[in-house]
Formats: sequence, structure tokens, C-alpha cells
Amino acid sequence: MQYSIKRQKISAKIIAQIGILAAISYLLRFFEIPLPIFPPFLRIDLSDVVAVFGGISMGPVVGFIIVVIKNLLQAITGSSTGGVGEFANILIAGPYVLMISIFCKKANSYKNVLIGAVIGTILMAIIGSVVNYYIMFPLYSKVMIPMEAIISMGTALNPKVTDLFSFMIWLIIPFNIVKGAIMTAVILPLYKKMEKLLTLN
Repeated sequence: MQYSIKRQKISAKIIAQIGILAAISYLLRFFEIPLPIFPPFLRIDLSDVVAVFGGISMGPVVGFIIVVIKNLLQAITGSSTGGVGEFANILIAGPYVLMISIFCKKANSYKNVLIGAVIGTILMAIIGSVVNYYIMFPLYSKVMIPMEAIISMGTALNPKVTDLFSFMIWLIIPFNIVKGAIMTAVILPLYKKMEKLLTLN
């Protein structure tokens, strides 16, 4: 009986932590950083950093759940793509969070954080280009900006951008690599400071 009560308390604590971290992640989503080397609709936010720490402290599944909840909240309260953009973000950011969480599940260390972040960034770049090529850009071209205008934005920044495929190669992939690098640069110095959170298991 005592074991059952203890287990319920642990579960309730984890659920509460997930809710808090998801709320913080959602709020951080509104603080976007534009980079002049990319089109204005490509902006970086640090909301997934919170999910990474949640995944490290409570497991990969929890980290991914935080990503999902954050995007569901965004889809409900302020989506400009009818939820498609948020679904794409789950597919793109999810692997980054999962990779770091999975490697740190074996052993919490700077080395495992870095290895997970590098692999996660590579996956984010690859999946991001596929999702944008087949889902996001076709959607934007139909409901917001004509494809020709999107390509023109890219060409103005990089003459090598001549069509949608080259847009992915020269802008989307580099953007996700830069995003992964920035998030990793934020996570590494905070990693040791989050030691108490990381030992909640």
C-alpha cells in the first residue's frame, strides 16, 4: 500500500513537472530571434531547450511529450498554419530533444550532451528540409506567400537559390544547423547548473 502511494506521488510530481516545463517552453516560443542571413519567416527560439532538460531529468519520452504539449498549445492559441507548422515543429525539434535525452539516459555527462546534440542537429537539418519541402512550403505558397515570392526571398540572400530544392540546401539546412548549434551553446553552460533537476529520477 505504501509503495502504491509513493508511486502515485512520484507520478503526480512528474506530471506537474511536465506541465510546468511545457508552459515555460510555450512562453519561450514567443521570444523569436531573427537572423539577417535567413528569410524573415525563419526565426530561432529557445523553447526546445526546456524540453531537453525535461528529457534529461525524466527520460526521452517526457522530453518529447513537452515538445508535443508546447506545440499543441501553440496550435490552439495562435497558429498561423492551422496546426501544420506546429506538427512540423514536432517532427523537426523532436529528434534533437530525443537524441540528447537518449544519450544522457546512459550517463549524464557533457560528452553525451554534445554527442546527442550533434546527432540531433543533423537529424533536425535532414528532417527539417524534407518536412519543409513536402509540407510547409507548399502550404505557405497556397495560403500565404506565392512560391515565386518565397524563392525570390531566398535568391536575394543567396544567388544559388533558384528553386525550392536549392532553397532547402542553401537556407533551410543551414538554418537548422545554426539553430541546433545555438541551442547546444545555451544547453552546455546550463547543464551543470541544472544538476539538481537532473537528479530528480
